[in-house]
Amino acid sequence: MADHAAHLQMVRGLARSGRPAIVIAASGMCSGGRIVNYLKAMLGDPRHDVLFCGYQAAGTAGRAIQQHGPRGGWVDLDGQRIDIRAQVHTLAGYSAHADQQDLLHFVGRMRSAPRQVRLVHGDEGAKQALAACIRQRHPGIEVVVP
Repeated sequence: MADHAAHLQMVRGLARSGRPAIVIAASGMCSGGRIVNYLKAMLGDPRHDVLFCGYQAAGTAGRAIQQHGPRGGWVDLDGQRIDIRAQVHTLAGYSAHADQQDLLHFVGRMRSAPRQVRLVHGDEGAKQALAACIRQRHPGIEVVVP
């Protein structure tokens, strides 16, 4: 749906109808884009379910919904407190991101090794673990975790 007004009309219609719906969002952490409209309209209604297919980073709205939703908590979306009454589910194992072994293979298969690798995305513990593995396997590469 290209028109934002039509999108908002669709969201309101789904929220009011009570009909089952599946909303598929592009990758992200539920902190921006059209998914926020759906969540604001539907999270407070126990007739709805929210299904996460994969990882939500710490400090994001998606992670807050995953952590607090099952216990009846709340989330801040666009400065608005939304009580989570919808059921929240997570399917583990679905991610578009490479895992640690894939990233190590990626670095190891480069035609010429980089002088430096900067790890800027992910949870702090995971970044530190990956940095240690890269340093161990590739001692000539400087690894920076800002």
